[in-house]
Amino acid sequence: MSIENFKPKSSQRIGPTRTAKLGAAALGVALSLGGGATALAAAGSDADEVSVLNRKGQLERSLDVDEARQSYHRAFDEAKRLDVEPDRNLAEGVAGAPELQANLVALTGKVARAKAEEKIEQEEKPEFGTPESVGVDQGTLDAIASCESGGDPTVVDASGTYHGKYQFDVGTWALVGGSGLPSAAPEAEQDYRAALLYSQAGSSPWPVCGS
Repeated sequence: MSIENFKPKSSQRIGPTRTAKLGAAALGVALSLGGGATALAAAGSDADEVSVLNRKGQLERSLDVDEARQSYHRAFDEAKRLDVEPDRNLAEGVAGAPELQANLVALTGKVARAKAEEKIEQEEKPEFGTPESVGVDQGTLDAIASCESGGDPTVVDASGTYHGKYQFDVGTWALVGGSGLPSAAPEAEQDYRAALLYSQAGSSPWPVCGS
């Protein structure tokens, strides 16, 4: 063998040494583990965030339900006062805010209608009682009024002393709770004041027309 063709054995190795292979493998494992740890850490962070969001969402839903339930209870109490409440309090046993809100809308509608009717009744309700409320028949009073004034609640006699449907003088009118001139009072009040007088003194205040 000639010197020109001779090469040391070390120069004939192909590829990395076993030591180099081990080092590369170890590095790969480390990199792999490092990436996995990072991924796990990221996954753990996302899970924590989801958990916090879930708890926040549950709290908000709970607050929504509590607010809806309180609003319903207030409406139910008002409906009870107006005697239009449902057979039972629908807020009891209803879990979700949407159901409560739906029930609340229906109930507040009932309350609004009942309040409107109550207002109308109060406006139409006579300011004074009726003759019957003090035990006097309206027919009896009508007979007296027909005789005294022809049933005219605005009439005043020629002397200016006697007023209205029952020809009250001002002093007698005041004794049964009237104020001002009897002839200026509403007819319903004149009927009521005459009934009060009749219940106290009978027909004697009208010696001619009451007999």
